[in-house]
Amino acid sequence: MTELNTQIDDAAAKRNVAILVAAQAFLGSQITMIFVIGGLAGQQLARGAGLSLCFATLPISMIVFGSMTTAPWLSHVMQIKGRRFGFFVGAIGGMVGSIIGAYALSIGNFYLFLVGSYLTGIYMSAQGFFRFAAADTASDDFRPKAISYVMAGGLISAIIGPQLVKVTTDLTAVPFVGTYMVAIAINVVGMLMFFALNIPKPPVMSAGSPQSRSRRELLRDPVILVAIICAMVAYALMNLVMTSTPLAVVGCGFTTDRASDIVSAHVLAMFIPSFFTGHLIARFGARKIIALGLVILGLAGVVGLTGVELGNFFLALVLLGIGWNFGFIGATSMLASAYKPHERGRVQGMNDFIVFGMVTIASLASGGLMNCSGGTAVEGWTAVNIAMVPFLALAGAALIWLVMRPRTFES
Repeated sequence: MTELNTQIDDAAAKRNVAILVAAQAFLGSQITMIFVIGGLAGQQLARGAGLSLCFATLPISMIVFGSMTTAPWLSHVMQIKGRRFGFFVGAIGGMVGSIIGAYALSIGNFYLFLVGSYLTGIYMSAQGFFRFAAADTASDDFRPKAISYVMAGGLISAIIGPQLVKVTTDLTAVPFVGTYMVAIAINVVGMLMFFALNIPKPPVMSAGSPQSRSRRELLRDPVILVAIICAMVAYALMNLVMTSTPLAVVGCGFTTDRASDIVSAHVLAMFIPSFFTGHLIARFGARKIIALGLVILGLAGVVGLTGVELGNFFLALVLLGIGWNFGFIGATSMLASAYKPHERGRVQGMNDFIVFGMVTIASLASGGLMNCSGGTAVEGWTAVNIAMVPFLALAGAALIWLVMRPRTFES
């Protein structure tokens, strides 16, 4: 690629990144809102339905399950129809999911609430592809920075979402209905942003074009395999702990507002590092940044085990956010360097299917560990933090294996 072409490509990439940052900030606030109240609303509805409180976080699990099962076909749709069309599909899913969620809360129907949560997962899946869309028109040098900047858009959603929860939780007679009504409006307005995107569709493959590797062949690629494992672990552990945090905070005698503040601090910590994560990856390499992220995630678990005061919750969740940022963005950057353009739909869909499959399990396990692994909130919170250990060991071992291999490829 010539210097001129690089400049032209990056000019287009920067414009697309600006739009995706805005979408991440505005549309992404609904996910922050729903993750703050999802477990509390699920606990409210489960109790009303006479169900065990072990199922309190099942609505959040359904959101992530919706994202997992949506990722393969939505990625394929984007490969054929383009990013803009796929992002419209995501916003419509979020809108319909919020409509159903609000109605289910108003009539106290736990099972209908799960349906709405699943449809919200369609938006979450589409949002997950923002980071890949940022890389589509970027040069090799700008790619990690583009991914990082788009992820940084979550900084604004981290501020907007929890604050909206505070003002909408009791806006209606039934708690949390107002929050879902605001989420409906966010999707309707936010989808207009996608008209400004200019990301070309991938070229149609001709008979003589190189064929994409099969999923099995892709998973035999060491870089792809380890990138998926590290992204899976970073995201799953972040979700495991974050999902149970509002339950733990309220269960330890603090208010819903305090839980919102802690989640807000956590999401800020998830996205503030994004302003420099891409530069760190460009300078030190994705592998070192992923390793640092795994270490910080481990420190979050240690802090969580040392006490249940507000300071412990705040520090643990801040470390959790920073660790996720380094681990997940590092893994995304490493993955984006390991496949050809004609393979992007298959690789990205497979990656998000695996990643969000594990996140689904983590979010479901979060409620079980929190409410059903001991007699108190403290015992449940302890179980959640101990559960991080084997997954951190898995990701660490995979990364060490990759580093020890002969360097016949770049990350």
